[in-house]
Amino acid sequence: MNEFISEVVSAILFISAGVGIMFAYYFGSNWLLDTIFADRINPDGTVVKSYANTRRRVRPWLMVAPALIFLSIYLFYPAAATFYFSFFNANSTEFVGLENYKWAINNDAFRQAVFNNVLWILIVPFASTAIGLLIAVLADRVRWESIAKAFIFMPMAISFVGASIIWRFVYDVNPPGEPQIGILNAVVTALGGEPINWLNQPPLNNFMLMIILIWIQTGFAMVLLSSALKAVPEETLEAARIDGANDIQIFFRIMIPQIMPTIAVVMTTILITTLKVFDIVQVMTNGQSDTEVLANFMFRWMFRGTGDDGKAAVIAVTIMVATVPFLIWNVRRFSREEQLR
Repeated sequence: MNEFISEVVSAILFISAGVGIMFAYYFGSNWLLDTIFADRINPDGTVVKSYANTRRRVRPWLMVAPALIFLSIYLFYPAAATFYFSFFNANSTEFVGLENYKWAINNDAFRQAVFNNVLWILIVPFASTAIGLLIAVLADRVRWESIAKAFIFMPMAISFVGASIIWRFVYDVNPPGEPQIGILNAVVTALGGEPINWLNQPPLNNFMLMIILIWIQTGFAMVLLSSALKAVPEETLEAARIDGANDIQIFFRIMIPQIMPTIAVVMTTILITTLKVFDIVQVMTNGQSDTEVLANFMFRWMFRGTGDDGKAAVIAVTIMVATVPFLIWNVRRFSREEQLR
């Protein structure tokens, strides 16, 4: 009990200290800005030179400065360091130039991991978005909409590791003749078939792993797309019905075009998550049977055996380079939408 009380007190003290530091920074930085760039005023009260514009331009940067500092320390610096170490040997003591990149290009396992990542990118975002949109439309037509959406969204509250453990039971396989714990093999054997080792049969096993991420991300897609569908003006839908459009035509020609920005946000967000997928593959197959993806491949080269920092850095750079274009596209699209408002 005493330990619990001490932990609570420590947490309160840390939170209070953090809030106090933020307030001190806010008032202190503004006071310093107003002092340094104070207007020059004659004794008679006339303004010699005004720095109002300078203060107005600098003040927003004071507010974002802490975030920029933390981003530089915990994001930009590690990214730059990773790129730098990709040109060094296994223990980062000798410059080897492009040797690590040549190794990656000629390595069959690396190419397999890239192929698997591309496969995930082509399937998971589209499938998650399509299923989420379908559920959003169907759930909107039932009385127990909130309950249905709560169940669909529930996997989002589960960690990738937890979800993978759940699905390991779904895919579990026992030798023929023994009771099947896995739901899929229980169904297969009940129908007279032989149990299948779902996670040991390429390329089927890759699709089985993708189902897990689709199951998780569908709830995310459903929530955003449901909100977007509800925001479609009812007057537009009524006008289409008066003109003789059926429900399918209204959905594809009226609703889809109006929620396309939300669809783009959902797809790119899931796509970026898919690029970084690691936990599911690590828990389910450990990258065996041609299921390895780039993040899993990087982990293996970084922490398994003697490790190779240079090769692991090259794989990390590959993931970063693949992610950056989607981030830039998202930022530009948000900027265009803000300008149109």
